[in-house]
Amino acid sequence: MKLVSLFDDFLKDTVNLNQTRIDLLEDSIDALKTFIRGSDWKPRKRGFEEQGSWAHRTIIRPVDGAEFDADLLVMVDPVEGWTAADYVEELGRVFAASGTYADKTKVWDYCVTITYAGDRRIDLAPCVVGRQWEGSIEVCNRKGGFERSEPVEYTTWLKERNAYSGSNSFRKVTRLLKYLRDIKETFTCPSVLLTTLVGYRIEWMEKDSPDFTDVPTTLRTLMGRLDDWLQQRPYKPEVRNPKLSTEDFATLWETQDQYMNFRNVIHRYRGWIDEAYDTEGRQESITAWQRVFGDEFGKGDVVKAAADSAPEGAARIRSLMSSTAAHLNEIVDVVKNFGLSVLPAGFSRPPHIKQPPWRQLPELVVASVTAEWRPNGASQGRPARAGEVLPARGGLYFRASVNGGSPVPVDFQVQWRITNTGAVAMAKGAGRGGFYPENRSSGHWEDLQYRGVHMAEAFVIRRSDDVLVAKSEPFYVVIE
Repeated sequence: MKLVSLFDDFLKDTVNLNQTRIDLLEDSIDALKTFIRGSDWKPRKRGFEEQGSWAHRTIIRPVDGAEFDADLLVMVDPVEGWTAADYVEELGRVFAASGTYADKTKVWDYCVTITYAGDRRIDLAPCVVGRQWEGSIEVCNRKGGFERSEPVEYTTWLKERNAYSGSNSFRKVTRLLKYLRDIKETFTCPSVLLTTLVGYRIEWMEKDSPDFTDVPTTLRTLMGRLDDWLQQRPYKPEVRNPKLSTEDFATLWETQDQYMNFRNVIHRYRGWIDEAYDTEGRQESITAWQRVFGDEFGKGDVVKAAADSAPEGAARIRSLMSSTAAHLNEIVDVVKNFGLSVLPAGFSRPPHIKQPPWRQLPELVVASVTAEWRPNGASQGRPARAGEVLPARGGLYFRASVNGGSPVPVDFQVQWRITNTGAVAMAKGAGRGGFYPENRSSGHWEDLQYRGVHMAEAFVIRRSDDVLVAKSEPFYVVIE
């Protein structure tokens, strides 16, 4: 079965880079652009271009909370007498001399990398425009000199491939294949090579074709075509940059053995995907798709089916969910295995929770909550998503926003309802469910101590008359 909705959920909840990290990335990019424009770096700046998976919109959430990276090209005019190394080294110099970026800066052959607290890396690569002829673009290799490049044209090519598919399914399938590579670790294929191989498998005349109508259909089509192409080529083939024929991405496979392994693994996964697509019966098909993508695929559907079809399993889940305010510790394991979707609506309102004491508008505005996990004593950390399983150490720095991410105006205050659950917290008298003011600059800090599924909610109150105008949905914190 195709299970289109489950693919949508899997992409949103597991594969895609979450919006909080995208927002942080874009804020960092804006700050870097401002810094470069205002620096004494000699080249005249023409502008900036997104590059890589960020530009292609195929960026994925790193496995196991690792760093993700994004590439930004700095387009500049040539400087008379400068070598390729000068552009990179001088850009590194201005960042290393900055109080803001000095401890985040590292200079490589092609770029200057800025690393943010183990969460994200941004590679800044100088690109010289017009050194050879009007419009020519060259990246700078400190060891190898100037190298021709067509990054903007390549990005346009990939956008065209995506436009031929329905519902952005080309981009989504590319993300799925990158996730498959990272989670399985069974083959080697750098992202630009993998994306190009997939891109060559769809042509302009196939726009609106039923072979690309949705994500699972596009996945089966592209994997089938890629496997057919690879099986016809027992030796490492050329994979030319479609916009720069002198560049062969296949050189990124360092050995024939790496290519052969890739060829064999794609053939195996193609068979699994065909089998899952053709399997009748929802649960049987979910099991087949999990063989491809792991247990994260369709996990909420699996626990629902268990509750519906297995009396003992149903009784166990109902028992856990309807337990006392302590919300037995097994709840953590259920949520860890199957996600927040298994929590019933009443879970967020245990008996000990306090009700808002303020008068409120007839229709409340929806506020948003983001959180950043920080080690004890650290001033920076990494974004944390609702429902992410966290260790019982460090803490979360919560922030509230309104109107799609805008800070709460100064004439409003934010009160935080913090609700602890879990047998350990309740036994220690820490089963809070009341309201707390912000205890950090424009935010609220909570230590992570007690095992359980806990909640943080933001309430925005107008200072002039103490009227509640906005509140957030619960931000679930799962502590092992």
